[in-house]
Amino acid sequence: MKRDWCGVTGRAPKPVSSRRRMVAALAGLLAAPKVFSQITPDQSRLISHASSVTQFAPVVPGYVIRFPHDEGSHPDFRLEWWYVTGWLNPAAARPFGFQITFFRARPELKQDNPSAFTPRQIMIAHAALSDPDHGRLIHAQRAARAGFELAGSDEGRTRVWIDDWSLEQGGNAYYARMRAHEFQFEFTFTPTQPPLLQGDNGLSRKGPAPQSASYYYSLPHLKVSGTLTRDGKPRAVTGSAWLDHEWSSSYMAKEAVGWDWTGINLADGAALMAFRMRDKNGGSFWAGGAYRRPDGSIRVFSPDEVRFTPRREWRSARTGTSYPVSWLVNAGDLELAIDPLMEDQENDTRGSTGTIYWEGAVRALRGGKPVGQGYLELTGYWRRLSL
Repeated sequence: MKRDWCGVTGRAPKPVSSRRRMVAALAGLLAAPKVFSQITPDQSRLISHASSVTQFAPVVPGYVIRFPHDEGSHPDFRLEWWYVTGWLNPAAARPFGFQITFFRARPELKQDNPSAFTPRQIMIAHAALSDPDHGRLIHAQRAARAGFELAGSDEGRTRVWIDDWSLEQGGNAYYARMRAHEFQFEFTFTPTQPPLLQGDNGLSRKGPAPQSASYYYSLPHLKVSGTLTRDGKPRAVTGSAWLDHEWSSSYMAKEAVGWDWTGINLADGAALMAFRMRDKNGGSFWAGGAYRRPDGSIRVFSPDEVRFTPRREWRSARTGTSYPVSWLVNAGDLELAIDPLMEDQENDTRGSTGTIYWEGAVRALRGGKPVGQGYLELTGYWRRLSL
């Protein structure tokens, strides 16, 4: 979701009153051609503005996600992200969790500026390492306008990058390179299962309004191999990961303040994604998810079939924010307890997306016994998510 249904833009949205006046002016012209002879100077300016600002592609039912074409960028949409989370050396006494995220955001701009420096696409990247011996999340972030081969996202196949940070598809694998001050990732991700289409054949609803939706697929049970460098010391690692790719043009519904999301690779080969959009009172405004059974069949859950029940909270000494880091997740007749690898996995991304959230490695348990590993994301607890 990783997952921002709010939309990242290069500037604040225009006031609602201005948008309403603009829509009203255009609607009047469409309804009555004779008013062309009655256009006021103010209406003329609004019409000129409406024809030059960014128009975003909509998410509509019936679209068929194509592979590998749709693994690449979709620049006509407002926001897109490629999100990889996983466990390294999961059976070891000292496992690690990691996160790699690339966002592509299309700002709301006037389109008549020919300058090559106009930020027509913005790239943002996050990298994080969960090291229990360190005791807190280690994270890094970057942001840059796309262009001049310094940052960008290719169409047709996955290739996203900012300087020497990259996630790239080649052959039957993905390759990531992230070099931060406190760690370095050089990982290969190899799919072991076909893509898991979320929602209705890849159209994932985030609220009751038709436009509150995204195109969304996952790649669970990625096989991980490569090198993790900590304190200048490289070490070979293996593990499992989960990749989400999602794109949309809609903002988060006004009734929602954030979301709770989890993606779990289960030991029997099954995979679960579950989420809920949370309202200001902490209840579920909307929910959904999908479960790939061990035999490969898929069950998609309706909003009333998904429940997140908090079991334990952790309070950040840095921000004073309390997060429910342990949960009981119900999806249909499936019930899993979710416990964190470590409690302090708070991610401060005010330097790029302007928010603070909790995202970290978790274990899934059934009857008190570990049955899987994955990631948990908790947004909107620091304050309402508005990126």
